[in-house]
Amino acid sequence: QVQLVESGGGLVQAGGSLRLSCAASKLTFSRYGVGWFRQVPGKEREFVAAISQNGDTTTYADSVKGRFTISRDNTKNTAYLQLTSLKPEDTAVYSCAAAYMLASSVVVTTALRYDYWGQGTQVTVSS
Repeated sequence: QVQLVESGGGLVQAGGSLRLSCAASKLTFSRYGVGWFRQVPGKEREFVAAISQNGDTTTYADSVKGRFTISRDNTKNTAYLQLTSLKPEDTAVYSCAAAYMLASSVVVTTALRYDYWGQGTQVTVSS
């Protein structure tokens, strides 16, 4: 059974940093684009960042551009999201997702396009 497991969340002060990891198993990771999404209770899930199969293409939500960096290591079946200059409004449950891709440089920002999801990791930013 395919699994995506996030880790690295926690409590951090505004201006701080965190590195989230998304470890994948039971899938050919290099054939999947990866996305990170976040959700606050009572609000819709929000796209954060996405990376293509081979890592050469990335895209970000405007709200995190310049502060967050998505990356991946296909040899470790793991994707990462580096969060810097964190703000209280970044507080949310962050989830990674994987979407099977036919093309190597495509990124996907739509949640419905993703095939597998992790359980999420909580990020809390205090002011």
